[in-house]
Amino acid sequence: MKSRTPKRYILFYKPYGVLSQFTPANEKQSLKDFGPFPRNIYPVGRLDADSEGLLLLTDDNEVKHRLTEPRYEHPRTYLVQVERIPTENALSRLRKGVTIEGKKTKPAEVHLLENEPELPPRPVPIRFRKNVPTAWLEITLREGRNRQVRKMTAVVGHPTLRLVRIRIGNLTIDGLKPGVSRELSKTEVEGLRLILRK
Repeated sequence: MKSRTPKRYILFYKPYGVLSQFTPANEKQSLKDFGPFPRNIYPVGRLDADSEGLLLLTDDNEVKHRLTEPRYEHPRTYLVQVERIPTENALSRLRKGVTIEGKKTKPAEVHLLENEPELPPRPVPIRFRKNVPTAWLEITLREGRNRQVRKMTAVVGHPTLRLVRIRIGNLTIDGLKPGVSRELSKTEVEGLRLILRK
């Protein structure tokens, strides 16, 4: 009997300015520039070129489906630098859901951070305006609409300046640097499969 080829699961810290695909476009770098990666693996979901952070790459279609299908509501957590200091009212609106493109977002977990998180410097610094303070939020979503975090913070009057995804389900960016990837351990794969069955 022919043995099945084991599925592959790779975490990648996508740097700023890199496309979440293997095909280059618009003179931007793509995932192809950071391999070699195994054949037939693809990112689960996307991050915009101007967003950074955690991508999961796999050839496991069941895992892809479970993580991207909205009805399963698996969490994704982001560190978000925004213009100005949000009021409690703005934070409450984000938590309850705001309307973007005619549809209300699902409730989100939103925390205003007291201190700036420790992150690698971005190759292209954010625009800095001396008279406009910035704040950092930790936002956990259970849906994945296009450029959702950016649209949500804009609606409440706090444009996003920097966006870094730090967690997908039970998987975190800990120990990774921009442009670096690693395979999931057997324990991590088992943990991921466990939460995806819920």
